[in-house]
Amino acid sequence: MSKKTIEVTSPHDGKVIKKITLVGKTEVLSALKKADKIFKNRELWLPKYKRIEILEKTVSIMESKIESLTKIAATEGGKPYNDSKVEVLRAIGGVKLAISHLHSLNGEEIPMGLTAASTNRMAFTTREPIGIAVSISAFNHPLNLAIHQIVPMIASGCPVIFKPALSTPMSGMNFVEILYKAGLPKPYCQVLVCEREHASLLVTDPRVAYLSFIGSAKVGWYLRSQLSPGARCALEHGGVAPVIIEPDADIKMALPLLAKGGYYHAGQVCVSVQRIFAHKSIALEVAKGIAKIAKKLVVGNPLNKNTEVGPLINPGEVERVSEWVDEAKKSGAKILCGGKALSKYYYEPTLVYNPSANIKLSKQEVFGPVVCVYEYENLEDAIKEANSLPYAFQASVFTQNIDSMINISQKLNATAVMVNDHTAFRVDWMPFGGRDQSGIGMGGIPYTMHETTREKMLVIKSDAIV
Repeated sequence: MSKKTIEVTSPHDGKVIKKITLVGKTEVLSALKKADKIFKNRELWLPKYKRIEILEKTVSIMESKIESLTKIAATEGGKPYNDSKVEVLRAIGGVKLAISHLHSLNGEEIPMGLTAASTNRMAFTTREPIGIAVSISAFNHPLNLAIHQIVPMIASGCPVIFKPALSTPMSGMNFVEILYKAGLPKPYCQVLVCEREHASLLVTDPRVAYLSFIGSAKVGWYLRSQLSPGARCALEHGGVAPVIIEPDADIKMALPLLAKGGYYHAGQVCVSVQRIFAHKSIALEVAKGIAKIAKKLVVGNPLNKNTEVGPLINPGEVERVSEWVDEAKKSGAKILCGGKALSKYYYEPTLVYNPSANIKLSKQEVFGPVVCVYEYENLEDAIKEANSLPYAFQASVFTQNIDSMINISQKLNATAVMVNDHTAFRVDWMPFGGRDQSGIGMGGIPYTMHETTREKMLVIKSDAIV
């Protein structure tokens, strides 16, 4: 019986880029067995210096392949060339960050002699790898997500099994080959391109100690419920990022930031600017200003170096976004720019003004190039609307008043609040993750390294030592 294959297609025109054979239950169980074998035998654990050597070599190889890595990411994921190159450079920086954090991934001294019972003792902790890690990834940043879901585990000493998104598996697969060339033993990082059924088999295996999942909330929360007792997890789901703009905000400064945060990667970012609550005195000015920028954005082939907005990941997403915007039109919202599909692969950057609070665009993550602007008169009402959804990830506030800045930031339900910046800002050494239905646990390379290790304490009774 022949093995099942998938076709990786270009989001730009639907052409087949590559055919990949899917793995099944046999390969999943084999991967788990290999990972379990090296973790259970401490003689096979990679010492820190060896991990550093491998990751340093990985950086060197990646730096020699920046152009090819960029083209692979842009071709399979549709993110424009220039943004994909930034992703590659960021990915290289992520590996360097893991190397630098290894120097501080240590235990600590535990004070003794503070009570009579603790005299003549010394104690300290060490950090050990937690065990087998399983990483299930999303399509929108095919290389950088692979970095975040593989490199911290390798740095902390955990064997990792990586399941890339079926629509964008090539960047992750290519990165793992780079790790092998850099000297990583293959059982320490295995790629499984498989369907959901077999990914679930990975997650539920009792040998798995850590799950990193980026994707839909429905799938992520279900997988968490299937984890074995003691297994840790980090789930990163979407958000419906709110922005509050006060009357004193520097609108000239804010407009390009909001446009970038809303239309970057055609809005296919989990913290993309989606809901902007602007004071009634400036709301129309804000909306028209963003629309003016959006109309000038170059939409097209992601491999064209002039392109600013690429395609959505597949035609089904274009149809869905079209339906959501059409619903907004019917509800009475004004479409200040865009509002239509440019082809079966592309949707025009769109600005929706004052949509109803009860439509999909106001209540769910659009994951497309659509930004909504809402008027408000009372700040507390705006904050209430911003917090009205069960999703909470990153948010932002624009104001020049320090009191307003602190007040609004404290009241917004978010894991991070950006002040005078868009919601999609991120650097890889900061904590990153959602709360409520947007996820659990924190990403960010140092944070993942910490979560994929666990402490062991050694207590020495010194007066018994001869």
